[in-house]
Amino acid sequence: MTMTETSASNPADAGGPEAAPAYQSGFGNGFESEALPGALPIGRNSPQKCAYGLYAEQLSGSPFTAPRATNERSWLYRIRPTVANWGRFARADAGLWRTAPCIEVEIPPAPMRWDPLPIPSESLSLIEGIRTVTTAGDAGTQSGMAAHVYLATRSMEDEYFYNADGEMLFVPQQGGLRLRTEFGVIDIDPGEIAVIPRGVKFSAVLRGGPARGYLCENYGGALTLPERGPIGANCLANPRDFLTPIAAYEDRDIAAKLTAKWGGVLWVTEIEHSPLDVVAWHGNYAPYKYDLRRFSPVGPLLFDHADPSIFTVLTSPSETPGTANIDFVIFPERWMVAENTFRPPWYHMNVMSEFMGLIQGVYDAKTGGGFVPGGFSLHNTMLPHGPDADAFEGASNAVLKPHKLEGTLAFMFETRFAQRVTAYAAGVEQVQRDYGAYGARLRKHFDPERP
Repeated sequence: MTMTETSASNPADAGGPEAAPAYQSGFGNGFESEALPGALPIGRNSPQKCAYGLYAEQLSGSPFTAPRATNERSWLYRIRPTVANWGRFARADAGLWRTAPCIEVEIPPAPMRWDPLPIPSESLSLIEGIRTVTTAGDAGTQSGMAAHVYLATRSMEDEYFYNADGEMLFVPQQGGLRLRTEFGVIDIDPGEIAVIPRGVKFSAVLRGGPARGYLCENYGGALTLPERGPIGANCLANPRDFLTPIAAYEDRDIAAKLTAKWGGVLWVTEIEHSPLDVVAWHGNYAPYKYDLRRFSPVGPLLFDHADPSIFTVLTSPSETPGTANIDFVIFPERWMVAENTFRPPWYHMNVMSEFMGLIQGVYDAKTGGGFVPGGFSLHNTMLPHGPDADAFEGASNAVLKPHKLEGTLAFMFETRFAQRVTAYAAGVEQVQRDYGAYGARLRKHFDPERP
């Protein structure tokens, strides 16, 4: 499927505070977009001379010979090719950003949970404010992920970034972001997500004050929609609700800074022009956003509790069928109706490891306090976890009438790899030191005289 859009906004002002982003809908489509009429060549990718004196450049998100179903690439028609917006790179301070493999501390096998990280008073851009909590797998072998929290108190001013190690899934929890990308402009607020593919340049502007949120850095296969199986063609995350920006370019000769993450290291160079100078583009490799409130959940209608995989929004596949490199799972508002059923998640040990965050409300398996919006937890591979004592007692004795969970939104970054906690995350004062023993509060109910 191909979709064509023309930017109606002033290209020179793209990404400014007054410019309202516009989008085209669909997931994985072959999109087309031009900010100036006729900027896209017709019937070819690389004409001898491009319209408006533009350069043609291909950005490939997969090997050239990948099967059609997984082949990802876009053609960009830009004022200068990327190689012209280049300089001599110097190694930059990565701050608290870490990349797998990263073994800084040994943590005893137990669940972990953190209070929200406070937004600092110091001036931090989105890139400067990334704090890595866990890493998994190996970025060099293009497998695994890292889970971060971002804290931003200032916009990126004439500063640009791209990540060669992996794609970036942003999950805002407080404050909105404007992501000015090579492909156009994306606005996201809490309750929405955005995905920036590997290699796409962008700059982040704050919308309405400081911002805090979660970031999944995916080293493996690109995130895609999960198979629905017996669910069929509808529900869960529907393709039409994903939004990709239309072309909006910057033609600015400025003293700017370009930072690249490559090989687990941050590199910085000075450039003389904005790299967000793409006037037109076409292809299926592009950034996108999604409103999590449009997720259509399904669940058990009679009895028992279904596996959390039914709440998967996006998945990064691995070479093993049915085993994800990453699953991005949400727990949204929904009705609970199952009869004679313990409705919260059951106690379990899982081969997948789970990094969980809370965007708003209360998570139904942790009602005893301590898991609040902005907080996060880690339940690693083959470690036991489940409802706390208050959630167990409440769900075991509740009157089972239809009940709607409202005002809640939690998520998981789930991966097949064990997640290694960074030294920063292990030592920060927001660690709830006694959380690993929450199971000790569960009372013994066994009575051999009463079935």
